[in-house]
Amino acid sequence: MTARDYLTIDDFDMEGKTVLVRVDLNVPMDPEDNILDDMRIKSHIPTLRDLEDARVVLLAHQSRAGKSDFTTMRPHAERMSRYLGKEVEYVDDIFGSHARSRITSMKKGDVILLENVRFYAEESLERSSKAHSQTHMVKKLSPVIDIFLNDAFAVSHRSQLSIMGFTEVLPTGAGRVMEKEISSLDRGIKGGECPCVFVLGGAKVDDSLNVTDNVLSNGSVDRVLLTGVVANVMLAASGVNIGKANMDFIESQGYLDQIERGRKLLDKFDGKIGLPIDVALNDDGKRIEVQVEELPSDQLPINDIGLETIVAYSKEIRNAKTVVLNGPAGLSELDPFALGTHEIIKAAVHSEYSIAGGGHISAEIRNLGYEDRFSHLSTGGGACIDYLAGMVLPGIEALRTAAARYRNNP
Repeated sequence: MTARDYLTIDDFDMEGKTVLVRVDLNVPMDPEDNILDDMRIKSHIPTLRDLEDARVVLLAHQSRAGKSDFTTMRPHAERMSRYLGKEVEYVDDIFGSHARSRITSMKKGDVILLENVRFYAEESLERSSKAHSQTHMVKKLSPVIDIFLNDAFAVSHRSQLSIMGFTEVLPTGAGRVMEKEISSLDRGIKGGECPCVFVLGGAKVDDSLNVTDNVLSNGSVDRVLLTGVVANVMLAASGVNIGKANMDFIESQGYLDQIERGRKLLDKFDGKIGLPIDVALNDDGKRIEVQVEELPSDQLPINDIGLETIVAYSKEIRNAKTVVLNGPAGLSELDPFALGTHEIIKAAVHSEYSIAGGGHISAEIRNLGYEDRFSHLSTGGGACIDYLAGMVLPGIEALRTAAARYRNNP
């Protein structure tokens, strides 16, 4: 989508308005409800700073029913208060009389965070925005709200209530996180400077092949370099005997059918897909490097790309003007097999524009202290991969529909 087929904060006069903002504060927490990683909380501070003349009501979720970290939003309000430099008040209600009374008594500059929206069962149902707009939550909250902003990119691949419902009944726009995600990812897959290289890894083979097909089909990406389990699948597709241990793992994950798909992609995009020339095997925790032609090697699992592949990939990445990383190159949580992931990250910071998807690769970048050296670190895991694969994200489509409605009837 283009940069201006949705509205942003800049399209509204926020002075004195009551603004409902769907944020994504879903963070790792320990059993005592202590926040372990607050990157997502920090990411929304620019949005809140740009709404300092408004009355801001935040909607968010933490985990989901049945999980040990399915808890209240109190710790999130406390952590956000610290970063914002003023109180973010926690309100232990979502749309009942207590929440509505607190909203109507707010003063300009106030910020409140309502209770975990997933405490309301209808939140997790995936339905149309029209159907969601008929729920009690929307009917109770919308009369006390002037403007709705979706700043939760990481949840916008789900057609859930707090993402979709208010877009039908309120003037709607994107917050700064959403705006940056769309413009940055678009630059990677549509408007990035060439050479543009994607480096895809991790264990979600079908997702990575969806992205490979999308970005090579639209002609905006020069090369896709594969690592991780997806590389093992594609090595098998190219005729390499990767060994029983690796084939068994691929089967256990339900990806055997992706091998035939991989063959078709290799034929369709001849020379555009880079595969490892050597790999690192895990021999009871010891790293053993072998050439791809030497496979299979006993029954050892492939847990990383090899040194020669690291050197070759790093050269391509360094020479690229635009680089997009998604997924680790190997079993990066084990030190001997983190080398590929770490070296690819180090190479990517030398490109003019570098993007990293959410999840494991972003965590590794932060662990290395390279966060500030990337042009964009996505806040979304599933949402990011879906967007890169060219899929429609319901939350973003709802922004587009709302913008068209608002422009026709401002």
